[in-house]
Amino acid sequence: MVSLTLLEPQQKTPLQQWSFENSSIIRIGRAADNHVVLTDSLVSRHHLELRQVDADNGGGWRLVSQGTNGTFLNGVLVIQSSLPDNSLLQLAQGGPILQFQIQEVTVLETGVRSQQMQATEENAVATVYSAQARANSSSICTHEGNSPNNLFCIHCGQPLSVQQKIRHYQVLQTLGQGGMGTTYLAWDAAGLAGIPQLLVLKQMNADMVKIAKAQELFEREAYTLKSLNHPGIPKYYDFFVEDGKKYLAMELIHGQDLEKRIFTNGPVTPSQAIAWMIQTCDILDYLHSQEPPLIHRDIKPANLMVRSSLNRIVLLDFGAVKEIGTAPGTRIGAEGYCAPEQERGQPLTQSDLYAIGPTLIFLLTSENPFKYYRQKGRNFRFDVAKVPTISSQLRNVIDHVTEPLPRDRFQTAKKLAAALAACQ
Repeated sequence: MVSLTLLEPQQKTPLQQWSFENSSIIRIGRAADNHVVLTDSLVSRHHLELRQVDADNGGGWRLVSQGTNGTFLNGVLVIQSSLPDNSLLQLAQGGPILQFQIQEVTVLETGVRSQQMQATEENAVATVYSAQARANSSSICTHEGNSPNNLFCIHCGQPLSVQQKIRHYQVLQTLGQGGMGTTYLAWDAAGLAGIPQLLVLKQMNADMVKIAKAQELFEREAYTLKSLNHPGIPKYYDFFVEDGKKYLAMELIHGQDLEKRIFTNGPVTPSQAIAWMIQTCDILDYLHSQEPPLIHRDIKPANLMVRSSLNRIVLLDFGAVKEIGTAPGTRIGAEGYCAPEQERGQPLTQSDLYAIGPTLIFLLTSENPFKYYRQKGRNFRFDVAKVPTISSQLRNVIDHVTEPLPRDRFQTAKKLAAALAACQ
């Protein structure tokens, strides 16, 4: 029997597993007629075949790659190759990662199979037994052979360690902790439409309930996410109160925020920075097109996550979202990224666009954009004339989008995106 396990790109923890007991060919791709279907734009419709060599004698396995974006075997680009046990297969650079494993048949299964060979309908009985064995595996599995970093058992697929249970959510890890609350990685065995899934569970501390503003921001994020539907915005799953604490369950984004990415790897190329900001503009255009328009108010690298599988931007942290037309509120925004009118508690949709300018500076220099903020005439402006990776055309876009007065900037996210596209 062989298994294929879809791994989380950063931690290499199991997300989903497929087992094949009597297959000599396993097809992997985006099309629905594959044995393993991976809905990732980097994956070709019929990307990869795994073939058993000399199947009658239990021979080894070989891979044949047919994907447009290539297949990497243990980090090496291959077209055809033998396939050792415990290999890592990556379908395209930056694409999904699968672990290939050859699993020995247990003594219990061998005994059952020998009895089934005497049965009249051996194929039907084998199929029924196999399904029952997998269904009951969580009760008999010893979880042996798992890596210390695994969240789920590679045999039965159940969580290896549950820190606590909050309603029906099983908390597997603590992702972050602060004054407002704690963020957990959680497992929902019931899932949506019966499909189990990993998710993020945000908990607001009980003592924060006494602070009206903190309560407002937490509930606002839940309310806002529930009303939105865009691939660049995390999906809302649930909002509830348990033991005096408020919880928000939302989509888990596999990736890294731009702040961590730049601090870890350094500046990116202008074409990559521009591509990410065009994607951000698309999300902002969606928000600003709501009725009434929604202003995010906290656009900055730490709130822009890049999905590992698609290299696409996802906008995080909707606690600061504000509707146009409501009364001036609390000053929210990160130093260096916050527009002048937003500093005064009067944000506009153009305030979100303003933040694209300093974000570009950070992506291309890996330095706090405030370093480039200096007085020019009567106002303070960003001066990036001496940054070699910023062309004169891109510098003009940054100057335009960070004009002190909102009326002098790009008025819509679509116009800013068009200006950025012209710089590529």
